[in-house]
Amino acid sequence: MERLAPNGIAGSFNQAYLANLTNTVNFITSKNAWAVIDPHNFGRYNGAVITDVTGFGTFWKNLATAFQSNTKAIFDTNNEYHDEDQTLVFNLNQAAITAIRGAGATSQYIFVEGNSWSGAWTWNVTNTNLGALTDPQNKIVYEMHQYLDSDGSGTVADCVSTSIGLQRISGATAWLRANGKIGVLGEFAGGANSVCQQALTGMLDHMQSNSDVWTGALWWGGGPWWGNYIFSFEPPSGTGYAYYNSVLQKYLP
Repeated sequence: MERLAPNGIAGSFNQAYLANLTNTVNFITSKNAWAVIDPHNFGRYNGAVITDVTGFGTFWKNLATAFQSNTKAIFDTNNEYHDEDQTLVFNLNQAAITAIRGAGATSQYIFVEGNSWSGAWTWNVTNTNLGALTDPQNKIVYEMHQYLDSDGSGTVADCVSTSIGLQRISGATAWLRANGKIGVLGEFAGGANSVCQQALTGMLDHMQSNSDVWTGALWWGGGPWWGNYIFSFEPPSGTGYAYYNSVLQKYLP
């Protein structure tokens, strides 16, 4: 957000940065793929929690305006809100939705994220108020993240058990169904070992069996900058890619 709007959250955009972002998004969507536009800011701007709800809406109005005609763009309100007032998280998400639609971007899906790092394992006790978010286009998707190490941070390659994936996502599945919502697992990964493989396939099998409420899952992460990252899905030799590419192929639509 700071590179795109360097003079304040509601300020004018850096046009060179916006041009580069637009070119990247357009390249992806020209291949008939989806491009998720995700300010990866953890609900913060210049390190401080975003409390200017109106300014946050202005940021999203400006950003959505640039992509209003691209039907394959997806707007993700912000990555992993955490340690924030729960009402504030609701208000920021709703401000983004309202601003996006007000900018004339009416065909795109909107991913909303929750507090507590948007964790699936705590969603049904932490983010219950987000069920009241409204969108006149009815295209909200609830983005959750889930890692399978002891604290759910995704910072080590170990998984708690072979069944931890299913255990950690079941409550979110129940919440989505009870509230008539659709979810996506916007981040997941596990180490290159047999325990994690069983845990991940158990989780993905569960999601596949509950595809009425889960629309997909995205591995974290890929790209040449990841180097020797423990979950790198960068072909041909990224750790995650080498171990899991063939495993994940069966879950492709």
